[in-house]
Amino acid sequence: MASHRLDPIDRKILSELQADGRMTNVELAKRVGISAPPCLRRVRALEEQGFIRGYHADVDPRSLGFEVQVFAMVGLQSQAEADLSAFEARCRDWPLVRECHMLNGEVDFILKCVSPDLSTFQSFLTGELLTAPNVGSVKTSLVIRDAKGEPGVPFEVLEERLSRTA
Repeated sequence: MASHRLDPIDRKILSELQADGRMTNVELAKRVGISAPPCLRRVRALEEQGFIRGYHADVDPRSLGFEVQVFAMVGLQSQAEADLSAFEARCRDWPLVRECHMLNGEVDFILKCVSPDLSTFQSFLTGELLTAPNVGSVKTSLVIRDAKGEPGVPFEVLEERLSRTA
């Protein structure tokens, strides 16, 4: 379902939950200006329609001992759909790979990896990623620090766009 089918209350619900997925339904209803029962019905409908994919805690990797974050740019030897799908499936099985995105351009995939230390990442790199079927090249970049980490989408941009088309 496209975003233009969402009414302003649905969009406000999504915006509020994106900012704080732990708030109670009563608090959410108050923030969006409706009573609790219809708010809960709307949230359930948004979940069923796939607008809300889940609720997650934003954990701090470093406080849990994952000191190393690396982006790995992967080039495959073949870009046939079966080979792309096989690589994606392999990435889903690697615990150190937290995100996998297929790209257009010089590299086929970018992987966001976390590791407790550099030697653990190096073992993964040389023992698993570089030796995986169809992997032709890997370039890595170590993250020095995070400057921004906003999840989701910018609802203010969506609202501005919708206000121009209304």
